[in-house]
Order: sequence, then C-alpha cells, then structure tokens
Amino acid sequence: MRLLTLARDLRRRKSREKQALFVAEGVRSVEELLKSDLEITGVLTAPQLDGALRGPGLRELIAQRHVDTTSVTELEFRSAAETESPQGVLAIAAIPQRDLHSLAGRDHLRILVLDAVQDPGNVGTLVRTAAALDADATIALPGTVDLWNAKVIRGSMGASYHHHAMHSSADNLFAFLEAEQVSFWGADTGGISVSDSVPQKKIALAVGNEGAGLSSSVHERVTQLVSLPISAQVESLNVAVAAGIILYQLRK
Repeated sequence: MRLLTLARDLRRRKSREKQALFVAEGVRSVEELLKSDLEITGVLTAPQLDGALRGPGLRELIAQRHVDTTSVTELEFRSAAETESPQGVLAIAAIPQRDLHSLAGRDHLRILVLDAVQDPGNVGTLVRTAAALDADATIALPGTVDLWNAKVIRGSMGASYHHHAMHSSADNLFAFLEAEQVSFWGADTGGISVSDSVPQKKIALAVGNEGAGLSSSVHERVTQLVSLPISAQVESLNVAVAAGIILYQLRK
C-alpha cells in the first residue's frame, strides 16, 4: 500500500515540493504520461478502470511499460483521488527539473507569465494553450497555484509533461528578461489593442489574477500593456481565453 499512502500524501503542495513528485489522475492523463519521457514511480488502479472506455487498453499499456502497479478497492482509491467521479487510475511521476537558463541564447522567444493566477482549471488550460500556440515556456510567479496540482495537470491535458512550465521568483524572472533583452508585456484592459501592437522577436506576456488583474509589482515592470477590444456588454474575458487570443496574435 506504499503507492496509496504516497498518493494521499501528494495531495498536499508541501509534500509534492519536498518529494519532487506529482499525481496524474484519469485515463487520458495517465495515457499521455506513459507516452512522455518523465520518470514514473508507480500506478494505482481500482476496479472502475475496467469500466472506462479505454481502461483495458490502458492496463495493457501499463503492463508493457513494466510500471510498478498497485490495485486497491474503489473506496481506497477515492481516498487518494481528487475527482468527484474517479476513473480508477492515477500515476505518480517525478516533477521535471526545468529552469530559465535553458531558454537563454534564443533569437526568438515567447513566454507566458502567470501573475498570481489561482484557479487550477484556468492554469491547466493556460499551460495547454501556451503549448498549443508554440510558446516556449510558461512561468508561474509567486501567488500562482502549484503547476503540479492534480487539477492543473488534468486541465493541461498532457501539455504539462512536455511544455516548459515552471515556477520562478519575480527577481529571477526579471533578471533573465533583462539579460536576454526580452520585452515584457502585460495583458490589461487599459492597454493598446494587441492587433495594433508591433511584436518583437522576444516577448514575455504576463496575465494576472482572475479578479484583480496584474499585481502592482508586475504592472510597474511591463514595457507595454496590450488589450482585447470586446463588446461593451461584456465586462471581461476568462484569463485563459484572453491569453490564448493574445498568444495567437503574437504567433502570427
């Protein structure tokens, strides 16, 4: 029952940070994890996996990878699961070691910066969107939910396994941007329309908290604010939707 105890423990951020491990839950998420090159510690399964559409195929894939597997009862599995209707499979894997230095020296750069974005679903979607639109990295500043939270992993739909997503202090990020001569843009309703902006080769785009927007410490460091013209009948857009549209414009 070592894997069950470990999975329960990894529901806490402090435990994930201490052990450098995270949990991927659900058939799709575990399938994508098995396809990645991340180190997998083990897999926990329960009877309900056999009732999932791709459950039997996933069991076969797990066996082919020779991953350490523990079978538990449905009740035991629910004690470790984060979802309301668990599919009977979760995997524990090592958090990849990523840093800003790996992005240095590039001629073209697109970075998404998360400034105290706290909703796990939004953050997962942001990581997935950044990966889909060819951003080189997603950087989570302090105040942002843990990138390795199970809900974030589920929302990223596997993008977290290969996209260069990581946490950083503001000081380290700003030092990197300055050293690499990366323009620091911020998404804000008071900015110019992104369609009127002139993208540089290297841009880091900061998006802020769902309710408060960019923090004062980030706002004062941006060199340009950009916005999306929207209907006056709508107050704002979801942060992940807005980030996706702006990243698409910057990609073009």
